[in-house]
Amino acid sequence: MDWLIDGIQTLGAALAGVVFSSTSLFGVEIQFIVLWLFAAMVFFTVRLGFLNIRGFTIGWNILGGRHSDPDAPGELSPFQALSTALSSTVGLGNIAGVAIAIAVGGPGAAFWMICIGFFAMSLKFAEVTLAVRYRVIRQDGTVSGGPMWYLSRGLAAHNMPRLGKLLGGLYGIFALFAFIQVIQVNQSYSQLREVTGIGQGYGWALAYGIVIAALAAIVLLGGVRSIGRVTSRLTPFMCGLYILGVLIVLTVNFADVPEALVTMVSDAFSADAAAGGIAGAFVAGMRRAAYSNEAGIGSASIAHAAVKTRHPASEGYVALIEPFIDTIVICAATALVIITTGVWDDGYGDIAMTSAAFGTVSTWFPWVLAGAVCLFAFSTILAAGYYSLQVIDYFFRHSLLVRRIYLCFFCGLLPIGAIVDVTTVTNLIDSLFFMLSVPNLIGVYLMHNVVSREARDFRQTLKSYR
Repeated sequence: MDWLIDGIQTLGAALAGVVFSSTSLFGVEIQFIVLWLFAAMVFFTVRLGFLNIRGFTIGWNILGGRHSDPDAPGELSPFQALSTALSSTVGLGNIAGVAIAIAVGGPGAAFWMICIGFFAMSLKFAEVTLAVRYRVIRQDGTVSGGPMWYLSRGLAAHNMPRLGKLLGGLYGIFALFAFIQVIQVNQSYSQLREVTGIGQGYGWALAYGIVIAALAAIVLLGGVRSIGRVTSRLTPFMCGLYILGVLIVLTVNFADVPEALVTMVSDAFSADAAAGGIAGAFVAGMRRAAYSNEAGIGSASIAHAAVKTRHPASEGYVALIEPFIDTIVICAATALVIITTGVWDDGYGDIAMTSAAFGTVSTWFPWVLAGAVCLFAFSTILAAGYYSLQVIDYFFRHSLLVRRIYLCFFCGLLPIGAIVDVTTVTNLIDSLFFMLSVPNLIGVYLMHNVVSREARDFRQTLKSYR
């Protein structure tokens, strides 16, 4: 087993060295990939005229059933599509990711995560609108969509078929490995071990990973409708459970909330912030925020593409809500819990920081976090598994045999996450994950006019309802 762990550590370090190449700015190493993602978020926020603000109410109205068409092509309702997407984005990135960001960049990193979530809303709108616009609807009513399809079909429509095939193919190849959610197994097992006192041996870790993998396989074999049914129930429950726990912690420490908010903001602009002042806090926040809400990565658009609608931009408006819930609400809540309890300065480096914060309320309260974490991890694995199978369909045109072979590969690798350290897992998964943004954003930039036109056309459609 040691040789496997050593190999994974070497691979993770090598990939991180390539993907996170950087330049020095104000004495801090800033990765090009961070700037690449942030630039796209700002570009689409400006290009769409701050649609993340103007379209926010529209998104909630559509989610509530207004302007819906039950006879429209697709497989999922807007609520089911959002729930499936949120089951991927709302996960351990909101719990462990915030803790890691604060450990690296100080409390100010949480402030930058929230700011980045605001800009991410516009980029998510663009990706999802393109995903619905260029999705494939088969005769049996099943839907395939996402970056592979909007890169290949969308750029072909713009007289760039070769570039589209190249970018779509690269995205698909990267995704087949990036979507394997070993980090979810790693951090959920870490929290479970924290509260149960399970030993450090491989036996319990592998057993936990195998159970998670087996349960995921059962649901994934049922297809998107099975996943949609599970996530539409699981996502609201797990979010509610976690937010309830957060509110209890914040109620107990209510007097410290104003000071925590001041600390978060002041540290974001402090030259003394961890890991290199303002730039260091920004980089830490950007990296974890991007992994949490996936804007620029394109993965969540695969779930949104299955929505029942005749108007691509309608689901784009629903998708605006996703980074808001994921990064602005849940990440901010986690950060406040960590800062108000003071555990951020106690030397923790991952989810143990959040667990320690919950533990300040009661010795048994980390069990609440453990329950939420396991649900978050499982739902994220389900969504990522569905995304992976959609990539398989892109390459092999709905081959049942290939889907099952890949599903064995996907689930078979999950237990590895429980036996390697968090730094190795973070380097490996972040590297693979951020590689997806390169082909994805090249295509999204090239099709920005399509996004703007779809948004404009849908606004005209909304006027006809009045």
